[in-house]
Amino acid sequence: MQTIESSLAPPRLPPHDPGTPALSVVDMHTGGEPLRIVLAGCPEVAGPTLLAKRRYMRQHLDHVRRRLLYEPRGHRDMYGAVLVPSELPDAHLGVLFLHNEGYSSMCGHAVLALGRFALDFGLVAAPPAGAREARVNIHCPCGLVAAFVECEGGLSRGPVRFHSVPAFVLATDLLVDVPGHGKVVVDIAYGGAFYAFVSAEKLGLDVCSAKTRDLVDAASTVTEAVKAQFKITHPDSEDLAFLYGTILTDGKDTYSEEPTTNICVFADEQVDRSPTGSGVTARIALQYHKGLLELNQTRAFKSSATGSVFTGKAVREAKCGDFNAVIVEVSGQAHYTGTASFTIEDDDPLRDGFLLK
Repeated sequence: MQTIESSLAPPRLPPHDPGTPALSVVDMHTGGEPLRIVLAGCPEVAGPTLLAKRRYMRQHLDHVRRRLLYEPRGHRDMYGAVLVPSELPDAHLGVLFLHNEGYSSMCGHAVLALGRFALDFGLVAAPPAGAREARVNIHCPCGLVAAFVECEGGLSRGPVRFHSVPAFVLATDLLVDVPGHGKVVVDIAYGGAFYAFVSAEKLGLDVCSAKTRDLVDAASTVTEAVKAQFKITHPDSEDLAFLYGTILTDGKDTYSEEPTTNICVFADEQVDRSPTGSGVTARIALQYHKGLLELNQTRAFKSSATGSVFTGKAVREAKCGDFNAVIVEVSGQAHYTGTASFTIEDDDPLRDGFLLK
């Protein structure tokens, strides 16, 4: 008797527009936060530099982002990565990060996943026999980031860690008029992307027990208030000078061996399921700046959404322009969830995707 499986074999693509290549992807997650990595099907992303490629994709290939991330193939909190060549001689790969609103400058959870992916899919050479760790240099729009992948027999295993670009504090104790909450004290720090940090308690919420919708609304209100009242600048590039989102914390910034909990709301009210790798980077820089953390003192950061944990520590001091900065090491665990091929029918009115809000 023929089974369903045997009647469908070998795998083949369904009817689709022959002029539109299928988008082949590998899906992963890090601490619950998804990552959809494009293997094939994306047109060439032109540009002499990674930031130029980011601009080109925004202007000419944004339909690829929407098809990958939006419904019916994704959802409003899906995250993506398009791999591109890098102009940096030390980089093993370049990457463009995709989210529901556009294109990020850095994504820590994606770097942790891409470290595994690069080793397992042969984008970097396997380390010598007996080596327990492989280095993967990933060129992100914010700069070159080094991921260190635990491995065995040439394949990844266990957690991944990365060393950030220089992370620094842009403003502390900034008084922002937040609609519905009055004057709220906010800190702004950079970990490859800029975040506003505020204790959820200042907004009348408990980050560990409040409804996600209430946390999202509060964080989004803070983000819009900061954007309206404070100018974000970056010493290296205007392409990096934007507020990515707001991270609500439990207020426990003084060093403790117990995890401190936060939730990150970024882009168009997108909720990070993980503790947020670039957010942990920025928060470590903030705590070090305030004298609450020493070099090589590890802290654990817990996601209020999933309970997943990243660790972070400042490993050395650095500079970013005139800012005192630190290089931060973030560690976390990424997992594979599957593969897919996404196709387009030319008569589908929703072929480029849609979002519900």
